[in-house]
Amino acid sequence: MSRRWWAFGGAVVTVAAGLGVRSWTGGVFAKYAGDALYTVLVCAAVVMLAPRLRPAVAAGVALAFSWAVELWQIAGIPAALQPLLGATFNAPDLFWYVVGAALGWCIAGRGGGHRARLRPRRPELIPAREWQPGGEQPSTPRS
Repeated sequence: MSRRWWAFGGAVVTVAAGLGVRSWTGGVFAKYAGDALYTVLVCAAVVMLAPRLRPAVAAGVALAFSWAVELWQIAGIPAALQPLLGATFNAPDLFWYVVGAALGWCIAGRGGGHRARLRPRRPELIPAREWQPGGEQPSTPRS
């Protein structure tokens, strides 16, 4: 399955989680969980648009977008966009966007076969003129 489909599925699950949090809980928890899930959703959208991005980059773009929207609220968002982007600046939201970006980073790193590639480092090649039989290697540093 491609990363785009994983991201689409993640977006659907994120929207369902956001609706569930809003309907089953309330108050401060629902508000800040919604902020974090908003950034997870933006991260999923970034992965759908650019599936070859590394998860950390996708999460960084999502975080930058979320912060930009929050800071735009200081200047005043047009009334038509306020239902989608919010209307008032709230400084604690900035922290919860970081939480959402971190969660998005973890999720994006797991989906669509994009696994962390834990390959051993390529062993340094020892030039033939410096190789010594018996496993002993020269002690002088090479440049």
